[in-house]
Amino acid sequence: MELNQNKVFIIAEAGVNHNGSLKTAKKLVVAAKCAGADAIKFQTFTADNIAIQTAPKAKYQKSTGKKDESQHAMLKKLELSPHAHKELIKYCTKNRIIFLSSPFDLESIDLLNKLGLSVFKVPSGEITNLPYLKRLGALRKKIILSTGMSNLAEIKKALNVLIKAGTKKQNITLLHCNSAYPSPMRDVNLKTMPAIAKSCGIKTGYSDHTLGLEVPIAAVAMGAVVVEKHFTLDKNMPGPDQGMSLDPKEFKKMVDAIRNIEKALGSSIKKISPSEYKNMLIARKSIVAKRDIRKGEIFSEKNITLKRPGFGMSPILWDKVIGRLAARKFKKDDFIKL
Repeated sequence: MELNQNKVFIIAEAGVNHNGSLKTAKKLVVAAKCAGADAIKFQTFTADNIAIQTAPKAKYQKSTGKKDESQHAMLKKLELSPHAHKELIKYCTKNRIIFLSSPFDLESIDLLNKLGLSVFKVPSGEITNLPYLKRLGALRKKIILSTGMSNLAEIKKALNVLIKAGTKKQNITLLHCNSAYPSPMRDVNLKTMPAIAKSCGIKTGYSDHTLGLEVPIAAVAMGAVVVEKHFTLDKNMPGPDQGMSLDPKEFKKMVDAIRNIEKALGSSIKKISPSEYKNMLIARKSIVAKRDIRKGEIFSEKNITLKRPGFGMSPILWDKVIGRLAARKFKKDDFIKL
């Protein structure tokens, strides 16, 4: 993965929207590619390693599955096997889209490393997981770290752990994130993103959980180098994250908007653009004769004025013309020449 400063890296967060099906996961790969994503990201875990048997579901997860189902039971149905990971990596390569996955435990870090991943995406819930961060940092790979549910002190601590373990700071990208599903607009606090970049001296992006497209697009306008957004084939499919994900048409609309914003941002240099030149002289004015002027007559506000187009002397030269003698006669609306 190359983070080109002129091109936002867009991640389609498939997560567990495959519902444990390799066939569905492959459909997500193709749909993400067609929607314009640079990468598609899944989740790597085993339920036994990340949740106790009685771990409760989050409130947003309770809308799917059995009423009394535990988080562990839900996660068990959403696992992808090592074989499925290998198949998906091959399939992503075939479809020319980058495969990413978030490991949620130490064994998953080792699996993804064994499978040759060069970029690791750290989910927000692991930002205080010291053994996890040490293991990951020691791999010296590129890391994208989500910062939901954390404060600045915790972010800096996680950064220090990763760097001390061996990962170069320039290989880490922080993603501002609000980990409510969905995130209410009042809690997004998007201004945090550039503040984190300044405080930590590091590249930043945005991982979005709001409903809609406007916030990730705004994040790009504020300097995000990475944008991550949940992605599904159909919001009506069963699963904890489907309802707050974008479908392929919506995701494509977001990607197109982001690419337009990239073009619109341009540079910090104020100059006349090529597209403006054809209108510039039409919209600007020239110094012209207000009435017929005799040769030798003194130019004044009584006999000269300003009118379009701007083919003649610029109005900025007005003070240099006032008081001068007309070198020849001019008819009304003639461009004044000295």
